[in-house]
Amino acid sequence: MATDLQQQSTEALTWIEQNGPKMLEGSIRIALIVLIALILRAVLHKIITRLTGGARQGKKPGLLKPLKERAPQALGALVSERREQRAKTIGSVLKSVITILVFGVAFIQILTELGMNVAPILTSAGILGVAVGFGAQNLVKDFLSGMFMMLEDQYGVGDVVDLGPATGTVEAVALRTTTIRDTNGTVWYVRNGEILRVGNSSQGFAVAVVDLPLGYGANLAEASQVMEKVARAVTEKEPLSNDVTAKPEVLGVEKVTPEGITMRVTVKTRPGRQWAVQRALRAQLMPALEEAGLKPPHKP
Repeated sequence: MATDLQQQSTEALTWIEQNGPKMLEGSIRIALIVLIALILRAVLHKIITRLTGGARQGKKPGLLKPLKERAPQALGALVSERREQRAKTIGSVLKSVITILVFGVAFIQILTELGMNVAPILTSAGILGVAVGFGAQNLVKDFLSGMFMMLEDQYGVGDVVDLGPATGTVEAVALRTTTIRDTNGTVWYVRNGEILRVGNSSQGFAVAVVDLPLGYGANLAEASQVMEKVARAVTEKEPLSNDVTAKPEVLGVEKVTPEGITMRVTVKTRPGRQWAVQRALRAQLMPALEEAGLKPPHKP
């Protein structure tokens, strides 16, 4: 018995002498791989955080400088909020991608150090990824649509948009859904993958359109003069003068119906301010036309 124990001890010491240095070297390599992965991930995350910062101070984040931006002037203070949300969302995605890539490569390196054949694992991971992709097509579609929408800045917080399923003011933009509130106060959550078209009323400029009905006996030349005079007087006074970017235009007859004739006036305004200008013009133009004897058509 003593001889057997002595022999086993000798074999164990021999095995340790032969494999000990390799095990120690392998452990050090694995520890270095983990350490390098953690440091690399932290550095890249810090760089992304720095590139996405500055929106609160009114600065444009460095991450957004190469990308298009269509933030409307009408947003005012909300521009920084929109930039911050856009930068944070893109930054969050980039951080997640970097974490997966760095730790994924580190994991494969560790398996290689342990002497495992990683080829079957990579093949299985590819098959699993395809299966998950088929099972989560809608989620992937929403994610990719949201990512492209963020990169292209199709719309953002504060924009008035028509997304097809719903129309209203954008309250939040995420990678999977867009939240908008309509004029009745209802909040709509629209999946980004279901958005086939976007009508944005808050980019660049807007146009206030006012249609006014007149009877068949109205003098159209006189009506045009009255409409142009009143429209200019209204838009040159504050507070509308701050919203109007060009002089009003009387386009003339828009349509003719059995009931009467419709005249149209248009004014170019700041984004999102067209409806306020429309209401103010309509409130002043109708009484002015009636005072000039240019009455609307009589209903039977």
